Amino acid sequence: MATPSALREQRIRAERRQFSWRTVFFGFALSRRHAHRREIDNEVIFLDWHHPWLFFLATGTMLLSCADAFLTLQLINLGMIEANPVMEAVMSQSTLLFTSTKLAMTAFGILVLVFLAKAHFMNRLRTGLLLTIFFSFYACLVCYELVNLFRLMS
Repeated sequence: MATPSALREQRIRAERRQFSWRTVFFGFALSRRHAHRREIDNEVIFLDWHHPWLFFLATGTMLLSCADAFLTLQLINLGMIEANPVMEAVMSQSTLLFTSTKLAMTAFGILVLVFLAKAHFMNRLRTGLLLTIFFSFYACLVCYELVNLFRLMS
């Protein structure tokens, strides 16, 4: 019969877990831990699973931010001005710096909002709702820029 320390050594040496894309898919789609296990854990705001709606909002907001950067550059070439003084100062340096700064700031904001999606902002508003608000803002902004682009091109 094996001793407990020998069994522990055997467990340490035999690593059965392997990382693959199957792991990522099943961890995302079939995650078992969607809620806290104990009532006392409800104060903890971090889980290893987020609702797929947050993924849609995060991805959509990032894509709309890319579209906003592209349309902004097109509109600047057609004679419009940048209304944001901070981005105008960055844009005067180079367009590469403008796009990388804009996308990095958006990505960082999305990362923070998704990470804190269950938290409450000022004890009233769930942080996940802020991501919906930013997505709606970017959608309206891109529509505004498209209307201006079509108006200037005709």
